[in-house]
Amino acid sequence: MSTKADPLEALGALPGVPEAVDSVRKAVDQVYGHRVMRRRSNEITAEAALRGARGSAALSGADWALEEVRRRTDFSQDAESRTVGGALRLTAEAGQLLSVWRQSPLRVLARLHLVAAGGADVSDELVGRPRLAGEPVDEPLIELAVPGADEVAGRLEGLSELVVAGGSAPALVTAAVVEGELLALRPFGSHNGLVARTAGRIVLIGSGLDPKSVCPLEVGHAELGRAAYVAALDGYVSGTPAGMAAWIAHCGRAVELGARESTAVCEALQRGAA
Repeated sequence: MSTKADPLEALGALPGVPEAVDSVRKAVDQVYGHRVMRRRSNEITAEAALRGARGSAALSGADWALEEVRRRTDFSQDAESRTVGGALRLTAEAGQLLSVWRQSPLRVLARLHLVAAGGADVSDELVGRPRLAGEPVDEPLIELAVPGADEVAGRLEGLSELVVAGGSAPALVTAAVVEGELLALRPFGSHNGLVARTAGRIVLIGSGLDPKSVCPLEVGHAELGRAAYVAALDGYVSGTPAGMAAWIAHCGRAVELGARESTAVCEALQRGAA
């Protein structure tokens, strides 16, 4: 392992970040300590996946009611339907890629894009690989300047090296950096938001913070709203300590809200109301 200082550890020490990490741990512990989780955790996981997919799709422009997502079986009719369908497929895929993620994050990202784009009107040659110079990016809800293909390739390689090297940084910090970097880079021609949020979820699951995937950060991101999401992402892209800390704290709040959502599901099941 490299003897260089771990930049993720440095981010974990920024003002406000240790408090965010502690708050997330308490929220996650509350869900896992609920008596319903001991008997019906598979149901909580399935419901969290559905709600997480709905939240991620909402941030990508398809803000459907939960019951509509639950009811619908055909997700091929229009752009919004395909976005929701892609989000659902990604949540189903996330848990299957944990071992590969630890060894080859770039391979997982290519797979996630392939899954997200399934059924979409995207040329096959643009699916499952980072974009090349001159290729367009269709990500209208993120209005930041788009980095060039060479910068994308270099930063993706750097991100991969950080993930593979591991380290002692809190899972929240790693997940926030993975999601923020992918949103900033938009490495694929489409579906970057869906892919970025799924990659963040994979980090939280694989780190052991949320091994049953019952604390969907996508739910929290959607509840906090797109405007707050974009503003926090601006902080990440700025690269300043304050901006980075604000983005990590925002992601932490999203995880807390996802945990609260699953706690409410646990309580509903306990009452026999769900």
